[in-house]
Order: sequence, then structure tokens, then C-alpha cells
Amino acid sequence: MALSNTEEQLMEHLWKLEKAFMKDLLESYPEPKPATTTIATLLKRMTDKGFVGYNEFGNSREYYPLVKKNDYFSKQVKGLIKNFFNNSASQFASFFTKETNLSEKELEELKKIIDAELQKKKK
Repeated sequence: MALSNTEEQLMEHLWKLEKAFMKDLLESYPEPKPATTTIATLLKRMTDKGFVGYNEFGNSREYYPLVKKNDYFSKQVKGLIKNFFNNSASQFASFFTKETNLSEKELEELKKIIDAELQKKKK
């Protein structure tokens, strides 16, 4: 299950803060800040989806992520490759390198990452 764009934005704030009360989450947004009711609705949906948990302190809830950022995005990228690139990582890599207009320096960095992974696999 995936998060909507607005849920993902809220999740970004929660991943950064690690634990947060509603007021902390609201403060983390730039102006114009979303309405408290909007954040409450998003948190309810994200709790129902199993992405967010909370501890209650009296009338206040301290929210925390139940999913690690890397795990979430790894799953999203795998789904993207499966759904749009016939489950072919090389098709995805080809599209990514061409369409994102990477600089020579960025391509060199990417090559280093790939070479390092190749070395690990050969061991």
C-alpha cells in the first residue's frame, strides 16, 4: 500500500522528527501551514494504513513512523520498475540516466556505485 502525495509529505516530516506531537508536525511545515484538521485526517489515514503509530499522553498523542524511510522508498522503486519497466532494472536505469539529464560527474558517481556493487557480488 502506498501513501498519497500529502501523506508522503507528512511522513517526511515524521521521519525527520522521529517522534512528534501534532503541534511539532504543524511547526515543521513551511507557511502557509496546513489546517490542524488536515493533519489530523492524514494521521488517522496513515495510522489505519499501518504507516504511523502513536503513544497517548493524556489527551495528546505522540506519533512515530512504523515504516523506515529506506524500506518505504525501496518498495516504491521496486513497484515502479515492475509496473513501468517490465520488471527490468536495466530498462529503468537506461530511462533514469537519459531522462534525468545527469551530468558527467553524476554519471561517474553512479558508475562508482555500480562498480562497488559488482565487486561485492563477485566475492
